[in-house]
Amino acid sequence: MTSTLLPEKPLLLSPSLAATIGLEEAIMLSTLSELAAPGNAANAVCLNAEAAAERLGFWGPDDVQRIGKNLQEKGLIDILSAPFTSSGELRVRFAAGVLSPSAPVPVAPVARPAAPRQSNTIGAQWQPDAELMAQIAQYNIPDYFIRQQLPEFVTYWRERGESHHAWGSKFLKHVVRQWREHETGLFKRDQDTSVPSDWRPSGDAMQLLVRNAGISQAFVEDAIPEFVLYWRERGDVGRTWNSKFIQHVKRQWARYTSALEHDTAPQRIAADWQPSRDVYDVLKLANIDLDFARKQVPEFVLFWRDSNQLNASWNTKFLQHVKHHWARQHALNAQPTQVHSHAGQQQTTAASTTRDRSLIQDLTDRSWAS
Repeated sequence: MTSTLLPEKPLLLSPSLAATIGLEEAIMLSTLSELAAPGNAANAVCLNAEAAAERLGFWGPDDVQRIGKNLQEKGLIDILSAPFTSSGELRVRFAAGVLSPSAPVPVAPVARPAAPRQSNTIGAQWQPDAELMAQIAQYNIPDYFIRQQLPEFVTYWRERGESHHAWGSKFLKHVVRQWREHETGLFKRDQDTSVPSDWRPSGDAMQLLVRNAGISQAFVEDAIPEFVLYWRERGDVGRTWNSKFIQHVKRQWARYTSALEHDTAPQRIAADWQPSRDVYDVLKLANIDLDFARKQVPEFVLFWRDSNQLNASWNTKFLQHVKHHWARQHALNAQPTQVHSHAGQQQTTAASTTRDRSLIQDLTDRSWAS
């Protein structure tokens, strides 16, 4: 009666060979030796997908490729075909002395002594081979990123001094993990956010406006509070606040310089002076409340008539005056102030505005008039 547990021809395996080169390698080498034709002087055989499924069905294509590569590294065979995982066949040539002329069962190689299979520490010059690089590339990881991870990977494992038999597999896992963290970081950086209350343009943006575009730094600084206020009140989110700010300042500066060209002769400010329409256009671009600006006109005219000074552009002076007080008002509103009650206790109150200060305090502040 035939046993159903052994329906197929058993594999021939040399115990001594398995102890010498490893169990998996001994099975593979024994299978390849059975495929060798008697008297084959070239000692070359081909294991196709059909034969692999019949004789080595317990292994997948990756296993066949891996074990074949191990045999090649031990100097027992030379692989003549493309990777088994893609070509579906493993064509090999046996090293000299691997096949005994009298029996199909392989013996220990004579061309290169084989050491027992064991794990090794990673070498200082370790590099991923072409097959490993192609495998990593299947994750859509660029080649430059893979190369960037190599020095850190080698240094880390050399310092640990651990031994492994599959450094390629560990490197694959390391690169994939690093790439996923990299992509997650890019996603977070690219997410839209609202403009912070303490936002300031980057150094590159300031250099572009002040040095490259020739815009006054004071003009740029005055534009920051109004820009932040406008976008925070709108509640918009974005990721290019520096670009928006550059465009905002350049538009204002164009209107500002255009207004300068209209007033050329120094003169005393008239009692009924009013800012030109261009001034209100610039203030509108700056998102400054026009009612706020109109309320500044009487104080502005009174101050400059009392000073009896001449100026070539009262529009420009008024523009600076309004922008200065607008920025100052909102800077003060952003922070609570401490005041003392009659009982000597500190109380937190809303920040003061231009309406809370006296006319003398506002008009003697000459920072905007310089």
